[in-house]
Amino acid sequence: MRAWAKINKMIHARKDYDRIQDPANKIAEDEPVFLLRAKDQTAPGILMKWATELINRGGDKKMAKMVTDHAVKMVEWQEKNGCKLPDL
Repeated sequence: MRAWAKINKMIHARKDYDRIQDPANKIAEDEPVFLLRAKDQTAPGILMKWATELINRGGDKKMAKMVTDHAVKMVEWQEKNGCKLPDL
């Protein structure tokens, strides 16, 4: 992508995450997005539930596996680094 090309601005739930954007423009302009971090105590379980819901709705099993694998990485990170409930 060229430096002068327009980057669509994603809408984050938290304004302090607005610096996280999509320079490849794969996410539609003004599309709301939600970021879960490993230090968020609830994140791995949410990812697991999301993957289960994906499968229940007939979604891609490879994608569900990718998400559950990521949830496991989050748990491993939490065990090493700790975690907490999210805050503002």
